[in-house]
Amino acid sequence: MKYRFILPALIALAFSASSVQGGETPEVGSAAPGFNLQDQNGEWHDLQDYQGTWLAIYFYPKDDTPGCTTEACNFRDNIYAFKAIGAEVVGISVDDVDSHKEFSDKYKLPFILLADEDGETAEAYGVLRDWKLLKIASRQSFLVNPQGQIVKHYEDVDPDTHTQDVLTDLESLMSNSGS
Repeated sequence: MKYRFILPALIALAFSASSVQGGETPEVGSAAPGFNLQDQNGEWHDLQDYQGTWLAIYFYPKDDTPGCTTEACNFRDNIYAFKAIGAEVVGISVDDVDSHKEFSDKYKLPFILLADEDGETAEAYGVLRDWKLLKIASRQSFLVNPQGQIVKHYEDVDPDTHTQDVLTDLESLMSNSGS
């Protein structure tokens, strides 16, 4: 039981050290970087699976941590609003499939969580933080239009209000594009 404090201590130490950010963040208007990752049920998902659909991709640091749980539960609680406007939600972190399964089951998350275990997708989106001992995705999100282009990038995400910000922006973007 005395070891239960080791991981949080390592995370705190990692955050206090300088990190290396991987990859360039793609520009708004550019093609969204592709991915082919497993979800919490072991099924594979490719960015091409979402062609023709508005997509909110949210990157987050770690399953079942306070801010990540708040953000995931807010997406869960608003999933019908996303479905009503024809948008999909996908969460991505560097956690593994089993961790995503536990997290998804514990909070009854009705959307896809993708396991980016090697961090390649987070790096392609410019959100990977690498402290050598620990790699995480920073809390950032992207809106992707039905043509596969990034139309919005959220760098400063507040887990308490982010879901509503995304919904508001999606509704505005959709009405302006006629989708």
